[in-house]
Amino acid sequence: MSPVISPLSLFFASIFTSNILLANFLGMCSFISISKDIKSANGLGLAVTVVLTVTAGINWLVLQLLVYLGLEYLRFVVFIIVIAAVVQMLEMIIDRTSQTLYMSLGIFLPLITVNCAVLGVSLFMEIRDYSFLQSVVYGLGSGLGWWLAIMALSAIRKKTDKAPVAAGMKGAGITMITIGFMAMAFIGFSGMLQVQ
Repeated sequence: MSPVISPLSLFFASIFTSNILLANFLGMCSFISISKDIKSANGLGLAVTVVLTVTAGINWLVLQLLVYLGLEYLRFVVFIIVIAAVVQMLEMIIDRTSQTLYMSLGIFLPLITVNCAVLGVSLFMEIRDYSFLQSVVYGLGSGLGWWLAIMALSAIRKKTDKAPVAAGMKGAGITMITIGFMAMAFIGFSGMLQVQ
């Protein structure tokens, strides 16, 4: 039986307090790599949001079918196949519509398939026994939270590139500190919404 959580509360919680990236630290590789450029970060954020939303709904349906057939032990493999298929379709769409974005995302677009945030949303959906609507809302909220986080980091990195930062802290050092502060800020929203 799915927990009684209003879709609106679940949506805002998955963006802010339970941000898949800043609370669970899933999907960090592409987050750190692509956040150097705002346009690429925006494109990847949109792509991850679409993939998370679509795969959460499809994987919920597939999970119900697997449970019905008594094949739930295949869920990890099937989840990854669904994610790979959705990413492949999205990659073809981006290639046809925006060659510039396709080139700027480079290897990170197909790597959405192995982005642990995408699989993590499907696994959390299963572990928490969400309904179909809750799963889709959770996928959408998690995608928007990921997008918000990468855009915020991209904007901050643009500022820190021009800021007087100590030589030993430039690059990865200041980026990791920034991510830590962002995680504390997002988790600081905890308690604002009461989920019952």
